[in-house]
Amino acid sequence: MKNDKPIIYLDNAATSWPKPPAVWEAMERTMKTSAANPGRGSHQMAVQASRVLFEARKRLARLFRIGNPNDIAFTLNTTHALNMAIQGLLQPGDHVIATSLEHNSVRRPLEALKRKLGIEVTYVATDSQGVLNPAKVIDAITDKTKLIAATHSSNLLGTITPIGEIGEIARSRGIKLLVDAAQSAGVLPIDVAGMRIDLLAFPGHKGLFGPQGTGGLYIDPNLELEPLMQGGTGSKSEAPEQPTVRPDRYEAGTPNTVGIAGLSEGAQFVLKETPEAIHARELHLTFELMEGLQAIPGLTILGPDIGIERTAIVSFLLDGVDPSELAFLLDQQFGIAVRAGFHCTPLGHETAGSYETGAVRASPGYFTNESEIVSMVEAVKEIKRTLHGGRS
Repeated sequence: MKNDKPIIYLDNAATSWPKPPAVWEAMERTMKTSAANPGRGSHQMAVQASRVLFEARKRLARLFRIGNPNDIAFTLNTTHALNMAIQGLLQPGDHVIATSLEHNSVRRPLEALKRKLGIEVTYVATDSQGVLNPAKVIDAITDKTKLIAATHSSNLLGTITPIGEIGEIARSRGIKLLVDAAQSAGVLPIDVAGMRIDLLAFPGHKGLFGPQGTGGLYIDPNLELEPLMQGGTGSKSEAPEQPTVRPDRYEAGTPNTVGIAGLSEGAQFVLKETPEAIHARELHLTFELMEGLQAIPGLTILGPDIGIERTAIVSFLLDGVDPSELAFLLDQQFGIAVRAGFHCTPLGHETAGSYETGAVRASPGYFTNESEIVSMVEAVKEIKRTLHGGRS
């Protein structure tokens, strides 16, 4: 709330808000009735907790067209899932192809393995709007290429990567494909088999409408990773090694059962509404926001032009105004929540030409309404008038 007015929340690319009521109702219900350790006991509360996890796996498997729900390992977030995939797969001497749009959750683990293991990394450049030519991926492949890591949609530009084409390229050459679905899970249709995805890292707290501290990693049944963590799983406790059975192998320690209960209901909400309908709603709002902002003199929108398919991300610069100051004023004077800075993707800002300044990012969500879009545009206009001494 700001001055007794509801906040206008346009930071859904970071965490979606508000959540469907069923999400927090399920979390409260689970905390009250079945928040025991799943897989660690045979009493009824532990059994019910296990059911919560399996129901969530089944719903996520339906959403992503995954054959076996046990090929989904729950994680804390997308970053956790990406680290599991990257650190669990790569060996000394391996070569990795990534894109110039990658989030630090991909770049930093890769750069760490460059230092530790001597892996090689090639970042394939997109154009300034984030459009990737798959032919450049082919050109970057060597006889040592083990993995292609690609964001499904840029968290700065909203550009959608042609994952299906990249998947065909990878599969035909025996290379594994890791997809960062931080901005696409729940919003864009994902079919892991049809898109030739070997590893899919996704968040619970964004397009799946779950709580923070939830996410997952799909691991192709023909692919084995070295576990990122070792520890208690409730299975094969007599063995000194981590069990091989899935998903236990990749889920050491007590899981976030309450959070996963919320994620399960978020996934169910997406299944009911469908990613196609959610994306259509968000894209309509995104184009409305872009249309209003681009009419402001001196304002530059990053990423694809209006009318071109994208996710609900609108990053922009306003001449003569620091992005952090603009975001601060939107919050303090108008109660509008956006995000300014580098959005954990310096690669993306280098690609877009905004590395020196960063940018303001507004990201509508499924529950945003048209009047809030109008308020955002009018607020930016007012801030510009104020800072520029009445000049438009």
